[in-house]
Parts: sequence; C-alpha cells; structure tokens
Amino acid sequence: MQFEKKTRIGSPKGIFGILIKIILIFIILGVAVILIDRINFPSPIKKIEDVISNDNFKIIK
Repeated sequence: MQFEKKTRIGSPKGIFGILIKIILIFIILGVAVILIDRINFPSPIKKIEDVISNDNFKIIK
C-alpha cells in the first residue's frame, strides 16, 4: 500500500460546509442571547446610598 498525500485544502463543497457551520454558529449564538435575555435576574429593591461627609478625608502628600 502506497502513502498518498492530499495537497488540496478543499473543494467547493468544503467552502459551502464552512459557510453552513458559520451560519449555524450565528444562529446558536442568537438563540442563546434571546434565551438569556428572557431570564429575569433579581435586582435590588432598595436603592443603596452611602453619604460620605467631607470631614473624613485626609490630604496625603
């Protein structure tokens, strides 16, 4: 049996296959974004505010 090296990268079928894979990846990412957008993540009910007075600041040289 003789070893044969394939020197061609691909045929037009290969190019269409790559395009189909890229399109499928974009579709899967789009569906994932839509599904994640529908999840209702909890947000804080109470607004958090801290009042910092100016007396606590020290100037360091």
